[in-house]
Amino acid sequence: MKSVRITRKVFSEDALGRTFADVLNDPNQPLDAVFTFFSDSGRQRRMEDSEIHHDRPPLAGVVRELEAHPEINAFLTEVHAGPSKRLRQCIGVVVRIIMQSRGWKKTGKKGSLGVRSAKSDASSPVHNTGGLAFWFLRGERYELEDGMPYLAVKDRCKELEARPSEDSTAGKRSSKAVRKKATKRSGAATTKSQAKKK
Repeated sequence: MKSVRITRKVFSEDALGRTFADVLNDPNQPLDAVFTFFSDSGRQRRMEDSEIHHDRPPLAGVVRELEAHPEINAFLTEVHAGPSKRLRQCIGVVVRIIMQSRGWKKTGKKGSLGVRSAKSDASSPVHNTGGLAFWFLRGERYELEDGMPYLAVKDRCKELEARPSEDSTAGKRSSKAVRKKATKRSGAATTKSQAKKK
């Protein structure tokens, strides 16, 4: 599939994107670096693979590379909670624009990307202490408009539990056969003993 090119025009024409005028007009925000990063076809494919093959949010497929980007990392590392939060929200909008353009829809669920630090020190940036991502806590989950190619584990469990297993069916058949044979042997023994008495 052809990659989706994200530009300031594409972003500002999006219904939610246009609500981020503060970010678009802030020269300190590394928004152009974000647009260039996500316009890459290989990264967009990895975002899809994250959902299809790893059952994780699309952002999980590229988040470590994104956070390692010098310009983006430098901005998130600085202590300004408001602007950095707005940038992370913008990235969520960018991910949605790409996924919807490639035939995906939102599920209304979010997947975990990290475990947030418990500290409340306002003098240092808020980051994670565990998980996959350092700066991002959660990511929107998506599914293909035409349906997913693989079932989730919980759905496979339900499917498996809803039908009798071959082993239990075979077990029932074999136990019936054993009871039938035992009945025949018992009947044969009774007939022999009655014959002897006569």
